Amino acid sequence: MDGLKIATAQFENKSGDKAYNLSVIASLSRKAAEAGAQVIAFHECSITGYTFARHLSREALTAIAEPIPEGESTHRLQQIAMDNDIIILAGLFEKDAQDRLYKAYVCVDKNGLLAKYRKLHPFINPHLLPGDAYCVFEILGWKCGVLICYDNNIVENVRATRLLGAEIIFMPHVTMCTPSTRPGAGFVDPQLWENREKDPTSLRLEFDGMKGRDWLMKWLPARAYDNAAYVIFSNPIGMDDDQLKNGCSMIIDPYGDVVAECRFFENGFVIAKLYKEHLRKAGGHRYINARRPELYKDILGKAHTSNQQVVWLNKDEMSGP
Repeated sequence: MDGLKIATAQFENKSGDKAYNLSVIASLSRKAAEAGAQVIAFHECSITGYTFARHLSREALTAIAEPIPEGESTHRLQQIAMDNDIIILAGLFEKDAQDRLYKAYVCVDKNGLLAKYRKLHPFINPHLLPGDAYCVFEILGWKCGVLICYDNNIVENVRATRLLGAEIIFMPHVTMCTPSTRPGAGFVDPQLWENREKDPTSLRLEFDGMKGRDWLMKWLPARAYDNAAYVIFSNPIGMDDDQLKNGCSMIIDPYGDVVAECRFFENGFVIAKLYKEHLRKAGGHRYINARRPELYKDILGKAHTSNQQVVWLNKDEMSGP
């Protein structure tokens, strides 16, 4: 379907309060559908909350996780999709029949589950297992993929998802405004959020600077441009546990241009239309066709031990209560 209308949302979730978070998802989904959106995407762990999970024991994390698609939250998403005739993507913690734990992201429509993806590079809690497969599925005549947060920082994941056929890549995040070894990174003072109505300028300067959007724009548009794909980026706004997040959920076209972005502090969404012709006209389409995998297939496939380190998440925080 050419001219597909997709919404990407931002909202301030409550840690562990699935009922509240689902109520916001329901409200924003209804408003997006009324505005003409056919699809709406929410951030990583938008159903459960995210950053608070770094403190959870295995038992506590298991208690908040759910089976998919049998779990209550997936059923509620389907009901919301049915009530509003809209496709919904949202995230939560998953447990399987053996109580193995994953970071999951689901896509549902009025008929049920369309896709489930497990984050390949989880780190917020040591009891989470990594997913072991890419995910490509179809909605309304478009091939779609999902990569969650850190998955997108490994460029091979994005290219692999594109080569599997994805024309749209949903990239749900909880990111920015945390310390890093890169210059300019760091937390944003929560007091600025509390004072946002009286002094929006100071907050916007922090959100848009190197702690936030300026860093994001160094690499996110390149993922779309290099792969001739639409990127649907979703990120929370406001407090996520004790960390302030800057939202700026956006849609980037295959030319690497931001075509819609949440430039406000409130819960909300933006909508953009997606067109198939841009997939073919973008430079990345020609670059993919010009590849010579015989030169680098052995290099890219060489044995490697993954060593994933997150600077702001130290061992004391990982230990849990």
